[in-house]
Amino acid sequence: MPLDVQNFAAANLLRRPEPVRIGGFVAGFDPATTSPYVNYATPLPGTDPTEADVAALVAEFRGRGLLPRLEFAPDAAPEVAPALRRAGFSTEAVHEYLVCTPATLTLPAGLPQAETPSSDEEFTEIDMALAEAFDGEFPASAEGAARLRRTQERGGAVRFVRADDGGCAGAASCSAPAEGTAELAGVGTRPAYRGRGVAAAVTSALAGVMFERGAESVWLEYSGDGSRRVYERVGFRPGGTRLYVRLGPPLP
Repeated sequence: MPLDVQNFAAANLLRRPEPVRIGGFVAGFDPATTSPYVNYATPLPGTDPTEADVAALVAEFRGRGLLPRLEFAPDAAPEVAPALRRAGFSTEAVHEYLVCTPATLTLPAGLPQAETPSSDEEFTEIDMALAEAFDGEFPASAEGAARLRRTQERGGAVRFVRADDGGCAGAASCSAPAEGTAELAGVGTRPAYRGRGVAAAVTSALAGVMFERGAESVWLEYSGDGSRRVYERVGFRPGGTRLYVRLGPPLP
């Protein structure tokens, strides 16, 4: 599975508005934002980078005024992390990921209905709800709402649960499949609606959609034991780890 996830990571970055191949790396850039969580690189599976490869990658980011940053499954490219550390990169985070397949997907009874957004207003409401769900870590913006719409229009999917006031209680999105798998991300529920099955509803709905479109698996990362239990409830199982690194000293 690490190989599938890493192949996906490279293919997904090639979908960015401005993808760049540098040695055994793929960097994906979106000129609409300077966010390091959108503009980053990943190695191709099996990459054994030279010092010159890493220097060229750093130069590409610096030439764009961006933080050199990578996300990858280290088991799929074991020589990459040591090479990056020699160049001054440090660990930002290590996340476990979970994988769901058609054979493990479960649809628990009693979940709220997950809906598909279509209007600009609905995408804006989703973006605002996710900003609230993540305590403003990713502020709501017109670009964020547009990015969600593009995800859906380009073969991915977005699902949300409607709030009592007609807005959004919680939502998530899933990339278009690549290399047989798809990444489910941004699962967030507004505080007032937690504990009602919102995350399970959107997660299971998105996985089901991807399987209908031919994906062999769907994977996601989780932020704590509580969210992990939600995902395991709908059929996600341990798959491996992903490493996040950035140039410079460790974060405080």
